[in-house]
Amino acid sequence: MTLFIPASCDWSSNGNAGKSWRVVLVFIQYNPTSCSGCVVNDLSLYNDLSSLELELFCKRQLTDNKMKVAALLILGCLVWEGLAKPKFPEQEKDPNFWKGLAQSSLKNALTLQELNKNIAKNVILFLGDGMGISTVTAARILKGQMSGKSGEETQLEMDKFPHVALSKTYNTNAQVPDSAGTATAYLCGVKANEGTVGVSAAAVRSQCNTTQGNEVTSILKWAKDAGKSVGIVTTTRVNHATPSAAYAHCVDRDWYSDGEMPPEALQSGCKDIARQLFENIPDINVIMGGGRKYMYPKNTPDVEYPGDKKHNGTRKDGRNLVGEWIDRVKDKRGYYVWNKRDLLSLNPNNVDYLLGLFEPADLAYELERNEDADPSLTEMVEVAIKILRKNERGFYLLVEGGRIDHGHHEGKAKQALHEAVEMDLAITRAGLLTSVHDTLTVVTADHSHVFSFGGYTPRGNSIFGLAPMMSDIDQKPFTSILYGNGPGFKFVNGSRENVSTVDYEHNNYQAQSAVPLSMETHGGEDVAIFSKGPMAHLLHGVQEQHYIPHVMAYAACIGQNKDHCRTTSGSSSLSHISPTLAILLSVTWFLC
Repeated sequence: MTLFIPASCDWSSNGNAGKSWRVVLVFIQYNPTSCSGCVVNDLSLYNDLSSLELELFCKRQLTDNKMKVAALLILGCLVWEGLAKPKFPEQEKDPNFWKGLAQSSLKNALTLQELNKNIAKNVILFLGDGMGISTVTAARILKGQMSGKSGEETQLEMDKFPHVALSKTYNTNAQVPDSAGTATAYLCGVKANEGTVGVSAAAVRSQCNTTQGNEVTSILKWAKDAGKSVGIVTTTRVNHATPSAAYAHCVDRDWYSDGEMPPEALQSGCKDIARQLFENIPDINVIMGGGRKYMYPKNTPDVEYPGDKKHNGTRKDGRNLVGEWIDRVKDKRGYYVWNKRDLLSLNPNNVDYLLGLFEPADLAYELERNEDADPSLTEMVEVAIKILRKNERGFYLLVEGGRIDHGHHEGKAKQALHEAVEMDLAITRAGLLTSVHDTLTVVTADHSHVFSFGGYTPRGNSIFGLAPMMSDIDQKPFTSILYGNGPGFKFVNGSRENVSTVDYEHNNYQAQSAVPLSMETHGGEDVAIFSKGPMAHLLHGVQEQHYIPHVMAYAACIGQNKDHCRTTSGSSSLSHISPTLAILLSVTWFLC
């Protein structure tokens, strides 16, 4: 059994003032009884150390009368981390630092008293699927640590948004929701049952005959009807729960193609979600994500993985939906792409319609993405905005960081958090391409996960690292990140797995969980809503999730709330302000 016990060592009392050291003790113990400690040689012997590494040995005898197995070698390493490198910035010791920071924040807050009541020409919704508040915090720390900082003091781009609210995520029939019912809420403006998209709570999951008459439309359609360009960008398949609620009306989120539908549903006239993507709102300007296989006839080899049958087409009706789309837009400056090279070779000024399907199903995790073949979320968002913003009436764009959710379900916190960081980078890019004066940007989540991190970790502790203690129950170390349930529950020889025997910082490490499940579950607590731009102040307090699209529509003067637009359009719209001034104001806001 091997235990890795990290700790900090302050050598200032040993004449090493100005030096910072990190101690990692490695316990190699052949006796199953716990090692409660060891005797370390007098550290004063090492006052004059100047090497980068020192091996320190100490011995402790352990006796087991039954096994007659004794004692063990405890190996420790002292790694010099450099001169004058405190655990936190020196300035933080000064009370005036914190007072100054607070005063600066106060001044910024006072500027918000003059509310932005402009009409939102453009509206962008960033949806972090499964991005609960604990995920936001952990992603913030990770983003900082990726830049060589301790992480806690880092700001995500969404952290900079001036208005924050909480969203109540429950479905009409579920205390802890799913992504389909929640998508119907924040896109269509009505709460719905779990597992259903684009239909009211009167529709029953998997019962086709409850569809007709219970359809509800989304803000994407409201925007399209108002003459705006519209787009969908996701890291999941384009017919997954979140994007599908923007265009489909389906009583089962899993009806990706007719190949996944029961015969009785097809006989009753229900349509699969992929078909609805191209038929319900046939002129969506930008569609990017995964899901190629649901668009092609059954057994059609995939263009990228022709030898892998699991990626073959799934449609039973024999339709080639991609081919049909290409034929429809070939004279309308429409383009279909399936790889990064072709996507980035496009000139957005010459594109009015774009369909990009980059994988047979979901896109790869950001940590596993082929950077030569597959675009990042940030790259897709940039292309989408450059295409959509050509419309003088503006645009609506839905962006989903969908694989945050998948990483959590698999217990792979590292994958989930890197997905969240990538979405935050996409938010930054969108901010640089738009103006806060005429673009309402909202960042939120559909639901949370039973994901947490704790354990009294010290400042700068790796977000994926160990807590600085062992359990006082089973005498084993544990990672800061843990799940309430999921696939990370592991017993070895009748007790909790010793995490020090595995690579707990591996990309696909499954963090330990309290309850064994093949897939980790969603969490039921409220999630955050971050907003900036016109009418962003209306997203405040604690709100029902379905309130979100009503605010966005009100800000953009689309949907049912238009009366205020007649009285404010003349004074609030920034159409009369020069593009140069708008850009300067936007850059100033971003830098501040």
